[in-house]
Amino acid sequence: MRILIIFSLMWAGSIAHAADGKLIATPGVSQIEGSAGGGIVPWAQLAGYASRDEIAGNVFCSRGDVSDYRLDVCGAQANFYDRVEFSVAKQRFRINAADLTIRQDVFGIKTRVYGDLVYSRFPQVSLGVMHKRLRDDEIANALGAKRSHGTDFYVAASKLHLGAFAGYNWLWNLTARHTSANELGILGHGGSDQGRRLQLEASTAVLLGRHVAVGVEYRQKPDNLGLGEDDWKDIFVAWIPNKHLNVTAAWLDLGDIAGAKNQRGWYLSVTGNF
Repeated sequence: MRILIIFSLMWAGSIAHAADGKLIATPGVSQIEGSAGGGIVPWAQLAGYASRDEIAGNVFCSRGDVSDYRLDVCGAQANFYDRVEFSVAKQRFRINAADLTIRQDVFGIKTRVYGDLVYSRFPQVSLGVMHKRLRDDEIANALGAKRSHGTDFYVAASKLHLGAFAGYNWLWNLTARHTSANELGILGHGGSDQGRRLQLEASTAVLLGRHVAVGVEYRQKPDNLGLGEDDWKDIFVAWIPNKHLNVTAAWLDLGDIAGAKNQRGWYLSVTGNF
């Protein structure tokens, strides 16, 4: 993880001809499953600053650290002509008490089907797919998960309102996800209730000038394993000094995870755009 963070910073500082066809901060940041968006919720925006005649790419690393667990993620995103986004994320979920690590790979594709975040009358709408595959499935199997791999389908709508609050720009996003994943898929898919479920996710943020955004996120999660899983929430601050770099910090409230109570802590993510 440290190596990719350093690479992101060096790359972001050295690129002089990055795609820059969008307003600064409008692509959002890097989501923990690889997509562009918030920290825990994918948004309708596509990664990077590519306009409809440009290609853009990102690399990122993120860490979430709560009372009993830690999640490290590194990945990359590519945006082709502001129409299609491809992403890959490598997740490492650390269980502190058991001294165990669960690895998962996530492969994503998202396509813009309508609108523009800023300039269209109605919100930008995108459709996305995330295919998740556990590389370590022993714990998922022991807890009763039915599969070690699965696919999420989602639709996201996002809109940026310029000068909405006292001259500050306001962004909102709503995402509906059809999924059977337990804890992002880290605990497998399905369980005693094998059916897929529709889960709702939401984000909102205010841009305090061109370089800082503050906001909140909410994400529903299924409880297929009967462990009393809770929905996730965060409060975040994103710093976007230029179109090559963004840094996001957040306070996390993940509730109960696999029987461990009150999982709260911090999140940090760094993305380099080129």
